[in-house]
This record gives sequence, structure tokens and C-alpha cells, in this order.
Amino acid sequence: KQWYQRRVAITAGGEPGVGIKGEAGNNGQDGAAGAKGEQGVEGVEGPRGLVGNKGEQGDVGPVGPQGETGPQGPEGLAGEKGDTGATGPKGDTGADGARGDAGNDGPKGNPGPVGEPGLDGRVLVIDNPKNPAPGFTPEYYIWVELISNVLNNTQIAEKGAPGLDGTDGPQGEKGAQGEKGNAGVDGNDGIDGKDGPAGANGLSGKDGAKGEAGLKGETGPSGSDGESGEKGEKGAPGLKGLGGIKGQKGIQGIDGSKGDQGNPGSCQPNDYSPCNCDTHILVKHSQSLEVPDCPADFESLWSGFSLVFFEGNGYGLSQDLGSAGSCLEQFQLMPFMQCSSSDVCRHGVRTDKSFWLAVEGDADFAVKPMNNIDLIRDHISRCNVCVGTKYILARHSFTAEAPDCPADFSPLWTGYSYVMVTSSGTSGGGQDLSSAGSCLENFFLPTFIECLGRGTCAYYINNLDYWLAQNPETNSPGMWGMGNVYSGLDDIINQGVARCTVCARNTL
Repeated sequence: KQWYQRRVAITAGGEPGVGIKGEAGNNGQDGAAGAKGEQGVEGVEGPRGLVGNKGEQGDVGPVGPQGETGPQGPEGLAGEKGDTGATGPKGDTGADGARGDAGNDGPKGNPGPVGEPGLDGRVLVIDNPKNPAPGFTPEYYIWVELISNVLNNTQIAEKGAPGLDGTDGPQGEKGAQGEKGNAGVDGNDGIDGKDGPAGANGLSGKDGAKGEAGLKGETGPSGSDGESGEKGEKGAPGLKGLGGIKGQKGIQGIDGSKGDQGNPGSCQPNDYSPCNCDTHILVKHSQSLEVPDCPADFESLWSGFSLVFFEGNGYGLSQDLGSAGSCLEQFQLMPFMQCSSSDVCRHGVRTDKSFWLAVEGDADFAVKPMNNIDLIRDHISRCNVCVGTKYILARHSFTAEAPDCPADFSPLWTGYSYVMVTSSGTSGGGQDLSSAGSCLENFFLPTFIECLGRGTCAYYINNLDYWLAQNPETNSPGMWGMGNVYSGLDDIINQGVARCTVCARNTL
């Protein structure tokens, strides 16, 4: 119907104009009501609907009329023995009956609880022509019957004929501009045009930019020798040359004539003055995070970390703190590995241990072992391996005063007499008391820290340090100091631990 609203007038002989699409007109008025249709054909019985939700229990209906007496039912089961009734009146004497068989006494049952009043069993019962499903209530059958009556008795009319067309609506307003149409297909290529006439000559171009430098030319012929220069100043003395190669052994000379009788000798030894042609190693431990300086007339060979001893499989190997082996250039929690005869080596076995000289600090034995390498380094003493021409020895006083050096020896430092360390079990290691390693400049407890093969380091309360004790002259009976206990660093330093001095032999 709407083509009436959208048509466009076409002039005779002219081409169709392009009109603007108008807006949709208003809906027409409703048509007149159609005549009632004929009754439709009864529809096909639909599928059985789903089971509805259980409805609420209805009100109890009125009592129905008395029904007819039904046929006698089958004999019921024998009831339980009832309670003893009241004594009845004395009856007439009956005839002697036949003696029956003795019956078995049944078990006496407990009396059951009193039940609530029941409903009339015939009020809500509806017979279902089909097999009833188990568990369906009487209400369900009421709904089934009601729905069946509605479906069977209700007639559905056919759809009526369409009504008459309504009157045309008013002219709609001008519609909005339509969307842009799709692009058309590209046309065929046109024919190539003919060449035009030659153009006039162009203007002269500007000068080009300066070109890059050319390649280096070949070397020209040598020039003539110049005149001789003036004589230069005398140069500084050159470095000392290398020692010459030792000459071959000469031919043995002729035996000399027998000498004269010598003067009688004396038993006194000649004075001995050591030369500076020998070299000696000295190791110094700072017991801090700073690398110590070498003494005067000694040069540093390397610096590192102060190692005390190793333990592997329960056996210990101590390092004399005065030897170069006690100053490792690299710090590892476990510097060694365990190897067997089966061509297998294991690094970091849990039973392996390393012990390092510690720095000053409060040891908390309750703290969890450290496993951070940077944190562990802050507890390891630094050391320096030095070389010189002076012989080194240590001297111990067994008193609270540092001893003097022997004749022809000069002191390098004074300290405390360190003997040995022990770990758990029988493992441990000691110092050579003549070595500089037995004289530590600082007295710290604990003196060393223990590292395990599992990758942790800590201070353990069962690790022990041993120091030489003071033994001053006294007139007291018995041996002085036996059984004494020194508590606190002040008492230990002032009364307990002995002092020492590291001395170097004077050279020419």
C-alpha cells in the first residue's frame, strides 16, 4: 500500500527524476471488524505436558452420602493379642466342646502411639484411566482431569478474513538524505595520446657542490739528506743489565805448598751478622674488614681472607695463621671438594666444614645460620701475605705484659697468645707457637666462624678457642690459676690470657 506514498510523477518523454526518499507516513485507521469465522477443525491432541509443581493441599470437602455396602473383603490378618478386658457377667454353662490343639503363644507387642484423625479416603480419589505413576498425589489427578476437560471441550476458531483497507494517511515529511552509494566500476583505459612538440631549452643549472677529497697519492721519491744536526746532551744512565751467565768451572789448580802452623784458637764464637740475601714470608691478619698493611721493609704479595682450618669426614686440617696458606685470595664457603676412587668428586658435602677468622662483633648464637654470601663476607677477617729479608719469630710472656724481643730482634706488633680451635667432635687445629700466627693483635670471642657444606655460616656455642694463660710468679701454694673462671672480657684480658710479641731479626 505504501507505494502510493512514495511514487514520483514522470513527465511525458522526459527521463525519470531522482526524488528524495520521504519519511514513513502515519499508520492508517483500523479496519472494520471482520465476520465471525467458522468453527475450526478439532486440533490434534497435544503431547502430554510436564508434571507441574505440587499444589497446596485443598480444603477438606463436605462429607459425601453414605455409599452402598461393598462386597465382603478378604479375611484380614490375625490381630495382635489385645489387652485383658473387664470381667463380664457369668455366662450360662455351655456344652462341652471338643478339645482343640494347644496353640503357640505369640509375642506380646508394645502398644502403638495414638494416630491423628484421618480424612475420608474417598474425598480426593480420582481414578486414572492409565497406569498411575508412583508418588503422584490426589491433587495431581484433579489437575489432569481439569486440563483434559478444557482441551477436549474447548473449540478454537479459525482466523477471520482480513478487514477492509483503511483510508490513506497524510503526506509524510521529507526524509533524511540517504547514505552514499557504492563506488562504480573503473572504466577501460583510454587510448594513448600523441607526443607533443619539443619544449624550449631550459635555463642553465647552478654550480654543483664541491666534490669529496681524492685518494691519497703514491709516495714520492726520497728527498736528499739534510745537514747533520748538533750533538745532543748526554743521556741518563741506563738500567742495570741482567746478570751474566755463570761461567764454566775452570781447570783444577796445582796443589799449594803446606802452610805454617796456625795460632792456638779460642772457644768463643765469632760475631754473626745476618745478610739480607734470604727472604721470609710474613702473614698479617687484621681481624677486621680492612686489608692490613705490611710492616716496614716488607712488600705485599697478595691479600685475601683469613682461613683457620678445614674439616672433612670428621678429620681436620689446620692452617698456621703465620703461613701463606692461611690467606686465601678468594672466599668460598667450601673451598674444597671430596673425591673417591670411582672417578667421582662431590663439592659441598653436608659433613664438610671450613673455619675462618672472624671480625669483632656480637655473636648471637640464637640467630638462624646465614646463607647470603654478601652478609657472610662481613664476618670474615682480611689478611695480607708479605715478603721481606728479616727472619720472624713470636715470643710469649705468660703474663699480662708483652715480652721484649731477643737481642738483635725488633718488635713488629704485640698481641694475645693464640693456641688452637676445636669444633664439635674431635676435630680441631693449632698454631706453631713460634709462628707469627700464634700472636693475634686483637682478642675477640668467638675468634672464628664456621661454614657448612650445605651453604650456611654461623657462630656455634660448641666451638671453642684455646689461648695461653697467664702464670705470674706467686708465693701461693699449689699451681696458680688452676680452676679459675674468668667472666667478662675485662677479667679475661687483665687476668687470664697471656701476651706475646712478634719480632723480626735485624739485618745489615
